[in-house]
Amino acid sequence: MWDWQHREGREEGDKDRPCLVLAIVMTTEEGAPIVRVLPITHTPPENPADAIEIPADVKARLRLDADRSWIVLTESNRFAWPGPDLRNIDTESGYYGALTPGLFAEVKRRFVAIARGEVVTSAPHQTVPRTE
Repeated sequence: MWDWQHREGREEGDKDRPCLVLAIVMTTEEGAPIVRVLPITHTPPENPADAIEIPADVKARLRLDADRSWIVLTESNRFAWPGPDLRNIDTESGYYGALTPGLFAEVKRRFVAIARGEVVTSAPHQTVPRTE
């Protein structure tokens, strides 16, 4: 769910979308990991610093569509994994696969720089927590 949808009081986003699991941020008392995920969108960013384009070869390996896509760095969601926010794909886990190590390292580096305020983006980073 996008931050603007959360501020409107919504519980769910308008549509399902793939996302990048960036990190396990904590573990619940029951042992479930709480993950931070970054959305993937077909909409080009207003500011190039806001997102990273996913190369076509990586998209093909992950079995995503052929349209251009970006990993958004200025918004993230947090929720228990697995949880009600996951949708089945070809696997029970909802997992498409891993990014290349270099691309994942670039996502992490730029995400941290934005979170620290070291990079000018069109908006400050927003985290949307799961409400249930």
